[in-house]
Amino acid sequence: MLKVGLLWFDDTPQRPFNIKIERAMVYYAAKYGRLPNVCYVHPSCLPQPAPEAPAIAVRAAQDVLPHHFMLGVAQAAD
Repeated sequence: MLKVGLLWFDDTPQRPFNIKIERAMVYYAAKYGRLPNVCYVHPSCLPQPAPEAPAIAVRAAQDVLPHHFMLGVAQAAD
C-alpha cells in the first residue's frame, strides 16, 4: 500500500471506470507534477473483466471505500 497518496472520489454511475481513473490521474499530475503509477480501489468497484488503464496499475484493496480511488507512486521493495 502507499504511504502517501491522493484519495479521489467519483460515484457518477454513467462515467466509465477508466475515465474516472484518468480524471484522477490528471488532477494528481497537476497537483504533484508527476503521474501516479498505482491506483487502489475497493474490490466491489472493479469492473469485470479487469479494466485497461494505460500507465497505471489498478489493484483491489479492501481498506479503500467504494467509489474512492487511492492514487500514488508505488515504491520499490527493499
